[in-house]
Amino acid sequence: MSTKEKFFDHIEKGYTTKGDYITMGAGIFNGETVTNAYVKVPLKTLNRHGLIAGATGTGKTKTLQVIAENLSNKGIPVLLMDLKGDLSGIAQPSPGHPKIDDRHEKIGLPFEASGFPVEILSLSEQDGVRLRATVSEFGPTLLSRILDLTVTQEGIVAVVFKYCDDNKLPLLDLKDFKKVLQYATGQGKKEFQESYGRISTSSTGTILRKIIELEQQGADLFFGEKSFDVDDLVRIDENGRGYINIIRLTDIQDRPKLFSTFMLSLLAEIYSTFPEQGDSDRPELILFIDEAHLIFKEASKALLDQIESIVKLIRSKGIGLYFVTQNPTDVPDDVLAQLGLKVQHALRAFTAKDRKAIKLTAENYPDSEFYDTKEVLTSLGIGEALISALDEKGRPTPLAATMLRAPMSRMDVLTDTELKETLGKSKLIKKYNEDIDRESAYEILNEKIEKAEKEAEKEKERKTTSKKSSSSRKSTRMNPVVKVLTSATFIRGVLGVLKKVIR
Repeated sequence: MSTKEKFFDHIEKGYTTKGDYITMGAGIFNGETVTNAYVKVPLKTLNRHGLIAGATGTGKTKTLQVIAENLSNKGIPVLLMDLKGDLSGIAQPSPGHPKIDDRHEKIGLPFEASGFPVEILSLSEQDGVRLRATVSEFGPTLLSRILDLTVTQEGIVAVVFKYCDDNKLPLLDLKDFKKVLQYATGQGKKEFQESYGRISTSSTGTILRKIIELEQQGADLFFGEKSFDVDDLVRIDENGRGYINIIRLTDIQDRPKLFSTFMLSLLAEIYSTFPEQGDSDRPELILFIDEAHLIFKEASKALLDQIESIVKLIRSKGIGLYFVTQNPTDVPDDVLAQLGLKVQHALRAFTAKDRKAIKLTAENYPDSEFYDTKEVLTSLGIGEALISALDEKGRPTPLAATMLRAPMSRMDVLTDTELKETLGKSKLIKKYNEDIDRESAYEILNEKIEKAEKEAEKEKERKTTSKKSSSSRKSTRMNPVVKVLTSATFIRGVLGVLKKVIR
């Protein structure tokens, strides 16, 4: 048996699966694609999370597109974070190209152009289904993590939520939360102190400043009603294909706090509402987080702990998280250790730091008798990647340099006309894009304060009137001396004396 035949046998045995799977492409040996040496990933292990990494321009986004398309065809819904704005083309079929045909001939797979069921979502004022959540749904713990509060400040946030629960004050948006904070150290200071203890004005001032910082990143658009129901992420179309939900994030790349706020709230909501799946044969939903370094870049230790906990726990709900970034070192080690599927595109070694990163990356992959991993990492072409997955028993598959299949959909954005057409077909636009501002904590407290102020004004007027009345009574009450001097008897006596004097 030749070395090439050994390699084929190595890949075929290592990627054999009894259950359903998606085919990533074919193995590469000595720079040549080995036709029909298919690299497969079992659906059963896709909820074990994953990583798609590589230098700019090596094909990460197209790999994401390929996986999303194949999942959709298997009836598995997908959620994509589109920070660069180049994923909407999934809704339209690929126009095809001779290079695509050549690629698929080498792999040994037929190429079929196809568009996919797409739902365009938006966190901002961009066109799409509006994603919102109320402050109450967010909860005190998660809100404190996002605001990076101290333990004392976290306690104040918890008290605010408790006060609102006790007094039936809906916390819908950030202006509700700010109003309660202001009330706690203002007009309602005595009420709070009697029931919940003293609240420091310096602490509430710090919390208010951090909320304003969050608002400046656009969070005021995110907090409010109507809340997005995460069950709408797992829809299947009439042909049995899973919807590919694309969140347009092109205008919040420079607002990492808003991005991480949304991501954590979404994951927390999914974890709290989705049922336990146990050891299922297929995932319920797969989320791809593009430009994942934006989540971790400015995250506090508390926030990183929260992310790590969710990554560990959400797998049991049948949810897979896939981080897409330039370098695996962008992802914290504790999170990286949880990732089953790793698709590593080429890395470039321009500096000593780059070479060190390549060495560290190579150590994250299984040893292979067919590859020098460090060398392969710098020599992979566009649309090629090192792949290590988990088999159906949870064991790492053999390392395989892979010629990846091409996307079936368009590798470009939708035109304005196509985007309007896609949005026009959406069943969720009407459901979520109506602005609702019902009576909540802000309005109720304003009414309460106004009422208290009116009562205080009335009391003041009553006291003023009473004082004037008292003063008037005093002025009409004659002084005893004056009374004597002005009495008729006294006057008659004085007049009598005067008369005698005159005589």
